[in-house]
Amino acid sequence: MSSATGNGAAQETGTDGSEQRRYLRRVTWVATLGGLLFGFDTGVINGALPFMVGDLRLTAFTEGLVASSLVFGAAFGALAGGRLADAYGRRKMIIVLAVVFLLGTLGTALAPDVAVMVASRLVLGLAVGGASVMVPLLLAELSPAARRGQMVTRNELMIVTGQLIAFSTSAFLGNMFGDSQGIWRWMLVLATLPAVGLWIGMHFVPESPRWLAAQGSFGFALRVLQRLRPPAVARKEYEEVRSLAIEDREREQGSLRDLREPWLRRIFVVGLGLAVIQQITGVNSIMYYGTQILVVAGFGTQAALTANIANGVISVAATFVGIWLLGRVGRRPMLLVGQIGTTSALLAIGLVSLLVPEGTARGFLVLALTVTFLAFQQGAISPVTWLMLSEIFPMRLRGLGMGAAVFVLWMVNFAVSLSFPILMEAITISNTFFVFVVLGVAAIIFARRYIPETRDRTLEELEHHFRDVAGGTPAVRLGARGL
Repeated sequence: MSSATGNGAAQETGTDGSEQRRYLRRVTWVATLGGLLFGFDTGVINGALPFMVGDLRLTAFTEGLVASSLVFGAAFGALAGGRLADAYGRRKMIIVLAVVFLLGTLGTALAPDVAVMVASRLVLGLAVGGASVMVPLLLAELSPAARRGQMVTRNELMIVTGQLIAFSTSAFLGNMFGDSQGIWRWMLVLATLPAVGLWIGMHFVPESPRWLAAQGSFGFALRVLQRLRPPAVARKEYEEVRSLAIEDREREQGSLRDLREPWLRRIFVVGLGLAVIQQITGVNSIMYYGTQILVVAGFGTQAALTANIANGVISVAATFVGIWLLGRVGRRPMLLVGQIGTTSALLAIGLVSLLVPEGTARGFLVLALTVTFLAFQQGAISPVTWLMLSEIFPMRLRGLGMGAAVFVLWMVNFAVSLSFPILMEAITISNTFFVFVVLGVAAIIFARRYIPETRDRTLEELEHHFRDVAGGTPAVRLGARGL
């Protein structure tokens, strides 16, 4: 099956849409292997890092550098990924990313010293960042409007599933073979399996019909839509996609110069803001350093590895809830509730760390609060963020806009992951979490003021609507009106 061709019989069969829905499900699960790799590679450092400290002689600074180097690479992978996806196609570039995932994983697993580890994590970060842009883009452009929220957030489900697999395998290997030198290498090398699966599977996934239309390949775009939608729906959506593609092709390729238009500038700022407020909750301080946080709270290393699995389990469960909610409630209220919940949990973690004496009781209290934090983060903030970033930018700026937004997201992530162990050592764990509380309050204010509602509109309808309201309607009013 080629990305640009489809079986003509699809026009004659599956008129009730059942065949097309099954095909769309298969395509979605294959593409989201990129999300699984994203999750595994960001989560596995949580369990591997305590065993690396002795083998690689890590200090607080080099520990933060090893954890954050992937994130730094991811920022540039996201920035380049959006442009590359626009130039060469979403599908083709995800296939390339699978190879980069494989090479980066092997580099980290075989690293003899800190320098090689950091360099390999940077390479791996390029793949993670590219996948964080390209996979949601592809899913958003393949999915029908009514199911876009659930389809795109399946990638978030695969991200947290990858993190859970990383936490679980690290706990198993750490508890069974923790005395063996280099056990962390086995924790890292497991990511080669989904990388190979992604490379093979993406050869059976179609290209985005919207990208094909943007290149002028209207016949191929129609054939892909006919494989993904019932015939009448495919034809109607094709006419919308074709009309907007022709309109966009009359302009130059999207660039930063387009931000001179007020409506595009407003969308761009909202996208960057979404990226920042998703990360300043401090979520990745828990995803990368959860084991160390639990050790500081009162658990032993082996017990902390096992207890940390709870963070992975609640992340997966909360994401299921988030996917269900996205089909029933608006994006904006979910984001606000998530921000309030995470900020409250961070405040409680800081207070417990400050007021409760070190020991098992404090350890379990901190664990319960990190689980609560992740329930709000993974059940509301993260799925809404990735979904909205994939849908708010117009077609001609979609790769550039999402790439820039996710670049900012990863750079904030980098700042958090690099500074967290340094802050913990310098100002204590409780004061570190109080810093995140202040940032969380700022995030709530931004979301309340600027984030619009985007539910239940096609990507083309959203683009026309954003343009139509460019006369100065404040974003908060757009959200209240149900954009």
